[in-house]
Amino acid sequence: MKIAVIGTGYVGLVTGTCFAEVGIDVVCIDIDKSKIENLKKGILPIFEPGLQEMVQKNHNDGRLNFSSSLNESIKDCDVAFIAVGTPPGEDGSADLKYVLAVATEIGQNMNAYGVVVTKSTVPVGTSLKVKHAIQNALNKRGSNLKFDVASNPEFLKEGAAIDDFLKPDRIVVGIESETAEEIMRKLYKPFLLNGHPIIFMDIPSAEMTKYAANAMLATKISFMNDIANLCEIMGADVNHVRKGIGSDPRIGNKFIYPGIGYGGSCFPKDVKALAKTAHEHGYKMQILEAVESVNDFQKSVLFNKIKKRFGTLKGKHFAMWGLAFKPKTDDMREAPSLVIIEKLLAEGATVSAYDPVAAHEAQKILGNTITYATSKYEALNEADALLIVTEWPEFRSPKFDEMGLRLKNKCIIDGRNIYEPQEMMDHGFSYDCIGRAGV
Repeated sequence: MKIAVIGTGYVGLVTGTCFAEVGIDVVCIDIDKSKIENLKKGILPIFEPGLQEMVQKNHNDGRLNFSSSLNESIKDCDVAFIAVGTPPGEDGSADLKYVLAVATEIGQNMNAYGVVVTKSTVPVGTSLKVKHAIQNALNKRGSNLKFDVASNPEFLKEGAAIDDFLKPDRIVVGIESETAEEIMRKLYKPFLLNGHPIIFMDIPSAEMTKYAANAMLATKISFMNDIANLCEIMGADVNHVRKGIGSDPRIGNKFIYPGIGYGGSCFPKDVKALAKTAHEHGYKMQILEAVESVNDFQKSVLFNKIKKRFGTLKGKHFAMWGLAFKPKTDDMREAPSLVIIEKLLAEGATVSAYDPVAAHEAQKILGNTITYATSKYEALNEADALLIVTEWPEFRSPKFDEMGLRLKNKCIIDGRNIYEPQEMMDHGFSYDCIGRAGV
């Protein structure tokens, strides 16, 4: 079996590489020629643990190839995955121009029956638009080639994407024919040997499943952040509350960690897009709109704590540990750090930040408006306080004595609750966190 994956961003590159890992011939296609040339050299556009090594191995073994030419690469493919970006428009809706442009190009170049699969996160009804775009292109060619479309949403966690793909907790596929189901089942057979379920359904349901999953997880995060803020007001400890409700199997202990809001490529975009889709059909998603509102507020919570503690911030200097929206990724999309930095700079403060992998991505957005430290300790020099924004493992057990010597004030404002207040008191730090009494 031969497949094509169009788009070499996060989803496309992980998808193509993992299919190649199980022995399938894969060509990954992107219009960015420099990106393709870099991939051939083993230079990746994203950071994901273990991905670079897997790309290099499968490329060297001849199973994973890269091309900037869709018209050549799409020929003789059994399955073509569309994995290009669907950036949010100004109104929150998903922009489908890249998806539909690829669909049209597939229709212009396909030369045999194949299944065209939307892997990108797309609103309900997109696969029908993809089908029409392909058919229109075929009609203009005077071609009577047959094809099927399918929806195969991804459920990858940044930082754990390879395991999520190779050992999926479920595979969701929306199909419209028995032929497409047979091909997709054959394609995913190597991933089903350990009992991982593949769930076939109609295409609109598959498209909705992706949005519903992300919206549910985002709701848990915003709900817990709301509870954390109330805990601070009432004198309760959100860590105790989290453990108390997380032991209920109906709720579970995942995605109930309070913090400074969710970010990344999925949750913000998908919550907006689902609410927008509902609005277009005359329905108001009241809970999701509240989820988004809580998340917007939560991204300012750390700044509000800084403002409360220091008052005027002009001339103050802050160290920041973490820039990416979460650990094990260099993804800066919708990262809370960007909101915090923007507010600090607007108040006349300066920032020195350290992140193990995301500094280069942050610099593309922030330029030289902040200082990028080469180590976590370097970032602390003469800072009025340390702000913890991303919970990288290397921040969990630092040398507190060295931290105290480098900081101008022994003050930590922790947006991820990685330390215990009593421990910080014992080390002589003033400490503030989320949903718990500070010291």
